[in-house]
Amino acid sequence: MSGITPGLQIRGLLKRVPIADWLCRCGHHERAVGRTAVIELTTRVRVGECPHRTPAAAETERRFAA
Repeated sequence: MSGITPGLQIRGLLKRVPIADWLCRCGHHERAVGRTAVIELTTRVRVGECPHRTPAAAETERRFAA
């Protein structure tokens, strides 16, 4: 059995208070409750990109070379 996959899940959009859960690939979890907080979280996070760890030097060089 595998664990919970990283990503962004949003629920409660219609007639309930919206809730967004984001699980980073490094294991960091954030929850946003309420329309404003959900909008802020969804504009800030990028699925597949981890802001909690710095990329390796070779990875950084490849990004700047492109």
